[in-house]
Amino acid sequence: MARRAHHHLREVGFIAGEDLADVGAGEKEGWLSDSSLLAALHPRALALARSDLAVILALDSPSDYSVRIRPSLSPEDGQISALEWVTLSGDDALALAIGTSGGSLLIYSHDADLIHKQFIHPGRVLRLRFREIKGNSQQDAVSGELCVVMPGIIARFDGSDIQSLLRRWFEDDGSRAWENKLNKQADHEDSHGRIPFQLWNVGKYGSCVDAAITGLMAPPLLEFQSGQRYYCGITIGDDAVISAYRLSVDRSRSLVGAILSKVVPVTFSTLASVSRMIWRSEQTSMKKSRPSPPPFAKASSLTCLKDPPRKGERLTLSPTGTLAAITDSLGRVLLLDTQALVVVRLWKGYRDAHCLFVEMLINKDKPSSSSTPYVITRSDYCLCLAIHAPRKEIIEIWQMRTGPRLLTIQCPKGSRILQPSTRFPSSDSSSYHPLEVFVLNGDSGQLLVLNKSIG
Repeated sequence: MARRAHHHLREVGFIAGEDLADVGAGEKEGWLSDSSLLAALHPRALALARSDLAVILALDSPSDYSVRIRPSLSPEDGQISALEWVTLSGDDALALAIGTSGGSLLIYSHDADLIHKQFIHPGRVLRLRFREIKGNSQQDAVSGELCVVMPGIIARFDGSDIQSLLRRWFEDDGSRAWENKLNKQADHEDSHGRIPFQLWNVGKYGSCVDAAITGLMAPPLLEFQSGQRYYCGITIGDDAVISAYRLSVDRSRSLVGAILSKVVPVTFSTLASVSRMIWRSEQTSMKKSRPSPPPFAKASSLTCLKDPPRKGERLTLSPTGTLAAITDSLGRVLLLDTQALVVVRLWKGYRDAHCLFVEMLINKDKPSSSSTPYVITRSDYCLCLAIHAPRKEIIEIWQMRTGPRLLTIQCPKGSRILQPSTRFPSSDSSSYHPLEVFVLNGDSGQLLVLNKSIG
């Protein structure tokens, strides 16, 4: 039987209500539960946003440090609709990615300087998902990707391309010259070249509300594989609870697209300048049009689960991408094996639930008789699923894949569970950094972390 714990959360920070008044803090009890309020957590900062404003709170500063971002958005850009932190591997550089309801991606520095703006595709950005991808050993290099989810569309940015842009900007330290260069560009659009990305149409079974790229997958049988690789894409939505696709990556197309993405904006800018010279007698100049999105790469349907009136609501991935937890409109949580594309577990009675994977130490006591310090490694941790049931005001911890419920934690009303896209560093650089789950209590301002040891 699972233990019911009241003190299994440890405070790691505190947010002041006055710093968040612009995003609704303190207006009413449980303000953090508002679904229109966006949140993104990083080891160094917390970002909260509504339609036209994002607030960044520093978590690594002894003083209360907050920054406000009010993007200059045109009617075409729409409003803020998604948030995510992106980082440089092995570096302290940090940036906030903002998606808009008009299909644009904006990247800001930690100090609210606009680094980059790029149009992706017409439509609302539903989700930004930055994921670090690490090999099996602790010495393996960390790569990453940014997945942009739109209704019926998935876009993928390679982490190396984003980090190259960030590195150039941070090495220049956001100099005045770069800032002036940005300000001279109309709408800041593509001011220093577009970041190449791949685009797939995954709307065969209806528009999706969330999606994820789980990782590389095997190519199809009897197909010529020259210059191609494949990703597995999982979508959830109203018409199909779960859909899976094989996403084809044409490397030659990616190379050509990357070249064109740099040449076309420059060519267009030159033509626009000439046009303004010719028509400068007019009171208003022609508005710069958006660049065309790249063509869709091939997306082949693999499987689909339709079960009216059930609708998919939220999706979260395990660290390796081999498992996905999906919540639906009937209060169920489905555990999907993303490699076999089979639902391997089902929980019922969790309406409005939020799920996050977490790595826990279960009955792992450090040896006390040995003179050699015990170093906890990746193999000591067990993958679990944290299910936050706000109606029950509890968080349950379940061992993966078929293990028991290990813990039940009381969670105050109006709280939200969060997980950083980058793992929190430990004081010992040689030890493994487990995947953790944090609880933000909007009413008290406490930021709590779930203790990583059980037993």
